[in-house]
Amino acid sequence: MAQSERGGVTTADSTPALARLVLGWEEWVALPGLGLPALKAKIDTGAKTSALHAEAIELLGPATERQVRFTVRPAPRRPEIAVVCTAALIDVRIVTSSNGIPEERCVIATALTVGAQTWPIEVTLSDRREMSYRMLLGRQALQAGGVLVDPGVSFRQAKLGFKAYGIRRRKRVG
Repeated sequence: MAQSERGGVTTADSTPALARLVLGWEEWVALPGLGLPALKAKIDTGAKTSALHAEAIELLGPATERQVRFTVRPAPRRPEIAVVCTAALIDVRIVTSSNGIPEERCVIATALTVGAQTWPIEVTLSDRREMSYRMLLGRQALQAGGVLVDPGVSFRQAKLGFKAYGIRRRKRVG
């Protein structure tokens, strides 16, 4: 960041830093085009691509107009919340996961909403069942949205919740 002539802070591309969306290391996000109004996402500047938890991935349609259908379970502790999604298949890529093992993944494009801002991103589909976060936001999505990351803070943007899926909170027994 640099000092502008008027004394304000600007980023390398001359965008005023104060106008930028600032995210914490974890945020509530939405993927409205997929019917996912609330997901907890980990912001990962070490990852190039974004990943979304997907189960039962199946390719549909002719090779010229490929679609992919998959199921997302957005709440790790609420397996009964399941959303079946369909999207255009953009690509199939080899992605090296955090454990260092390359895997072939379907890639889709969708809109990402964080706070009051929405922008298009590419997402790989991966089984993240064992991960704490059903979505990982990588550098490409962060750059596309022109966001800054404050790694010492969680949830800088509006808090959503799994109630958006029409499921009430479970009563604790005991």
